[in-house]
Amino acid sequence: MNFANRAVAVALLLLSPLAHGAPLLAQSAASDASEAKSAEPDWPFETSDVPVDPGFVFGKLENGMRYILRENATPEGTALVRMRIDSGSLDETDSERGLSHFLEHMAFNGSTNIPEGEMIPLLEREGLAFGADTNASTGFEAITYMLDLPRNDAELLDTAMMLMRETASELTIAPDAVERERGVILAERRDRRGFSQRAREDGFEFISPGARYTQRLPIGTLEVIENATAADLRGLYERTYTPSNTVIVIVGDFPVAAMEAAIRSHFSDWAPAAAPSDPVSGPVDITREGESDVFLDPALSESLTVTMLAPYIDEPDTIAVRKEGFLRGIAFGIIRRRLARLARSADAPFRAARFSEGSIFEDARTNTLSLASEDGKWREAMLAAVQSVHESAVYGFTPSEVDEQLANIRTALNNRVAGAETRSNSLFASAALNLVSDDSVPTTPDFQLSLFREFESEITPEMVLSAFRNRLISVDAPLIRFQGRNRPEGGVDALRATFAEAMALPIAPMQDMGNKAFAYTDFGPPGQVMLDARDERLGFRYITFANNVRLTLKTTDIREDRIAYRLLLDGGSLLNTREDPLRTYLIGSLSAGGLGKHSRDELQTILAGRSVDFSASNTADAFSFTGATTPRDLGLQMQLLTAALTDPGYRVEGIEQFRRGIDNFFEALNATPFRAYGNAAGAILSDGDPRFSLQPREAFFALDYDSLDRAISDRLTAGAIELSLVGDFDEDVAITAVAATLGALPAREPEFRVREEARTREFTSNRRQQILTHEGEADQALVRMVWPTNDDSSFVEEMSLSLLARMVRIELTDRLREELGQAYSPTASSSMSNVYPGYGTFTLTASLEVSEVNAARSAIAAMVTDLREKPIDPDLIQRARQPLLEAYDNALKSLGGWVQLADRAQSENHRLERWFKGPETLRAITAEDLSKVAQQYLQPENAVEFLVLPDSDSSDDDIIAQSDEMQDKG
Repeated sequence: MNFANRAVAVALLLLSPLAHGAPLLAQSAASDASEAKSAEPDWPFETSDVPVDPGFVFGKLENGMRYILRENATPEGTALVRMRIDSGSLDETDSERGLSHFLEHMAFNGSTNIPEGEMIPLLEREGLAFGADTNASTGFEAITYMLDLPRNDAELLDTAMMLMRETASELTIAPDAVERERGVILAERRDRRGFSQRAREDGFEFISPGARYTQRLPIGTLEVIENATAADLRGLYERTYTPSNTVIVIVGDFPVAAMEAAIRSHFSDWAPAAAPSDPVSGPVDITREGESDVFLDPALSESLTVTMLAPYIDEPDTIAVRKEGFLRGIAFGIIRRRLARLARSADAPFRAARFSEGSIFEDARTNTLSLASEDGKWREAMLAAVQSVHESAVYGFTPSEVDEQLANIRTALNNRVAGAETRSNSLFASAALNLVSDDSVPTTPDFQLSLFREFESEITPEMVLSAFRNRLISVDAPLIRFQGRNRPEGGVDALRATFAEAMALPIAPMQDMGNKAFAYTDFGPPGQVMLDARDERLGFRYITFANNVRLTLKTTDIREDRIAYRLLLDGGSLLNTREDPLRTYLIGSLSAGGLGKHSRDELQTILAGRSVDFSASNTADAFSFTGATTPRDLGLQMQLLTAALTDPGYRVEGIEQFRRGIDNFFEALNATPFRAYGNAAGAILSDGDPRFSLQPREAFFALDYDSLDRAISDRLTAGAIELSLVGDFDEDVAITAVAATLGALPAREPEFRVREEARTREFTSNRRQQILTHEGEADQALVRMVWPTNDDSSFVEEMSLSLLARMVRIELTDRLREELGQAYSPTASSSMSNVYPGYGTFTLTASLEVSEVNAARSAIAAMVTDLREKPIDPDLIQRARQPLLEAYDNALKSLGGWVQLADRAQSENHRLERWFKGPETLRAITAEDLSKVAQQYLQPENAVEFLVLPDSDSSDDDIIAQSDEMQDKG
């Protein structure tokens, strides 16, 4: 079982462990049905009364390797391949701590048929980007290798299976390759260290002192990583990478027979070998009680956990277990709602709270109350949250609270059934892996809904309370852990005294408040359609109403029963000024204020069982409202969006919620190299332009809804609107819904305002090196180089720089990671503005060991010089270009991709031509073109170089002196 404080998600408990949909049943036709069953079943569903999804095909090779297959065409023409080795860091001995993760890295460093350094280029030539489509992860209990195939041709599937087989049994683990990769792993370990990781480790040790898992974190120990030999890795490899310890999952747009044939072709001759025995994860002493822990770090926000331990209950996945778990899920859902209501209230006692049940592997089960409080407010947080949970445990839940949970579950299940035929590859792959990891039996949406209907009418508040109490762990003397930047007044004694005080607070049954009706259903006479046109190239339908609201429709069945929307309202950060740079900052908190007639909390109850919501965010030249709904709820969604524009709530609790996070942000301003850079770079690159610079803490506290209202009220009332609807809906029904809401509003401005005076953004003329400091780990440094480029007015130039950025990322990976072993995940990107004329940036970034900064800078400088002065290798271009082309081919296989294209289809219709020209433009870019843009924009003297170094590190002066010398020579 995976370690986690897994909350009992309601849908998860009823449907299948991890509301991820559906797997299994149909045993592979190639399997011998007459084969006698072994004492240990191959799959958990063989001993369960839960019917498994027949769309999955299961098989087992003669050597013991199992596989799970599913043909699926969402997204069409793609597939996912996963290989799970059922051993992780828990399987390591004391002298092997970190070697499971080390082995994961060695999978990309040479095998019998693939020389070191060739696997990643091979995949990039096939269109798989390293990191995005080609990846792996190591956990406590498993190593999982992942390939996301961008197309469904047989040769690519064969290549994927060949690579997985090479990884499974053919790794060479050459000593020199081990030595080169060691630096990469040390870099990854260094990058992951920090305040959050230390807090995590302290939390593990407090809850389970002496447990084996606390000493088996996947990243390993410094001593083992620095001294591991090829022989050490080989020993672990041969012990754990065995057929009977391996499961292959393929989900995608291939016939099952083709998938199975590819697996058998590559894995049938893998020599059988036994799987290692199950590792020990504990012990966890479930009798511990009354202990407390305080963990301090200047970067940590204040939080508390109150944990109760009890014996682990090993339950098979059965219908009876699911029903009982479902009832508990309702209870936990109600408690979460009560805690969320407190967090949203005026003068809230905490920023957030959650009560959950979970497990520590199979060593213990837990109930955990988690609290996030403002600095110094932990006592108020504990009193309020403990009282609320105690009240729930004693008096139970109201009928309306149970009804709200049931409504949400009912809708989720109905939506799942309606969209069953277009569930995604990733959903099915996750479900298959959950079957292997957690013995869950994934089922069909139809079964999930039928099970719910079977006993929905019988569910009462009393049943829910009984199920909750049956698993509620005694709270007499829990384990209490505090973490933050300041020691709690009174220390651990005060923590325990406050808990006792909270348990003694008066409690009473919750009053059933019933439910209100949604107050926004009439916006006046429906708007008249003044323009109705089609773009047959993309299937867009363009509607303009008499009030100038624009509507773009795109019907598609790539996701059944799902509609994505995006509403753009004229405004955005262009409304900010040098005098008032935070003028529109609070737009992201608009939804927290609710509506004029309903608070945010009331809306959650009123809209229970409906697939609607609203949130707002800032873009450069517009306010953006995005989300998803269903055909059944499209009318209500339009009513909700229109209400958000016409009657925002601006309630004080929304502002208080925003303000409760300000101090935490500023207290951790420089806690890591990336934070230090991100919070300082805007001012440096803009020569202190307040619009692009971090403002002081006081400026954020001064923000309120009155100032936001003054800034945006005229935009809400009269600003141009462009709405995109993409998905599975009837066009005429959608037009009617919009006509009755947004189309019924008073006349709007017909166009988005240009605001030429606000469209000025300068790149600093000061190109000297910038030295910043951070307060994180003493060995962490960051190098970032930023060049000015141009706006995106030239599509060829934009695509050329995007391709160049991909090439630079590959080169950085090859030179800094693979050759020098200095950086774990260097990156590069190009960003060319369509808002600020003449403005764009090209950026490269490397996170480094402090002592390696100047060596890495030299390597980066050499790389830039090579790109500018030497002929560019055609293979490098192919490795960078092919993933971009594949991304183009797959971009419109999701609702999100279509929304991005439909976004400005009317107000900026001319930009659609870029979509059609994209692939041919990419293919036409030559080595000479790339050299030209590199020579034009990547001039060393034009870059602003940032060095982010640890604060008060004694070696900083030497690094800076050497850097100055290098810069002078350069």
